[in-house]
Amino acid sequence: MTTTAATPTSAVALRYGLAALAAAALNTAIGLTASALDDGGIGMGLAPAAYLPATIVGFVLGVVGWTFLAQRFPRALRVIVPGALVLTWIPDVLLLTAGATAANVVGLMLMHLVVATAVVTVGLRRLREAGGAPRG
Repeated sequence: MTTTAATPTSAVALRYGLAALAAAALNTAIGLTASALDDGGIGMGLAPAAYLPATIVGFVLGVVGWTFLAQRFPRALRVIVPGALVLTWIPDVLLLTAGATAANVVGLMLMHLVVATAVVTVGLRRLREAGGAPRG
């Protein structure tokens, strides 16, 4: 008979916190790079006051969504996660009509990808620990 030990809550919280911090750090690098390349653009969403709170809120909402789906429809994650990411890119692309540069839009799209990657990284590990990881 095999038993699985539960991961302590503090370890899980630390893992989620580090993932959110890593996403914020990567988004800062992307924001600085996109701002430097955004010559004459509107710079929408490229200020730390805009993208840092959005990174944390997006991460938290992503984790909540992931947790809900993982408990009820774990196999659906393969379709819903990429679909949700593509949906977040629609407003980014629409910024081109408001005067945003390609650097601005690509920067925002990369920021969304970073947040989604952080959510998936911690979510998959948690799913594996619970013994419910979807198999390929």
